Amino acid sequence: MSSNLVESLIGAIVLLVAGWFLTFAYQRTDVLSVEGYTLQARFTKIDGLNIGNDVRVAGIKVGTIVDSVLDVETYQAVVTFSVRAGVKLPADTAAIITSESLLGGSYLSLSPGADEEFLENGDEIEETQGAVDLISLIGKFAGGDSD
Repeated sequence: MSSNLVESLIGAIVLLVAGWFLTFAYQRTDVLSVEGYTLQARFTKIDGLNIGNDVRVAGIKVGTIVDSVLDVETYQAVVTFSVRAGVKLPADTAAIITSESLLGGSYLSLSPGADEEFLENGDEIEETQGAVDLISLIGKFAGGDSD
């Protein structure tokens, strides 16, 4: 009987610690929060870019990927992302999908231009560069392809 009580107490403690961890993780991340304004960009490839990934300017997180869908007419990936309210991006800003490391993980890097007009909620970034397939590049380099 005391064995069942001890096992039940240990199980309850494990559940409490797991609940605390989940609460802590939820409070520390802003994966689904959309504060500020949303923008869109079209890419030919978004390999490794997922909902919740970072949007960065000069390496600093300014937003989050909110959605990605396939445009069935152009076969391009349409990525919707949020940008923090205090960050005003020029209309000629470029969006580039960048790898965090060789092991994977991508984020959307924004490179602000010099235009005097700024992007507003719902606007689309015209200048984009899709994800680069590192495995293909290494294969071409190793194989000596000059494509």
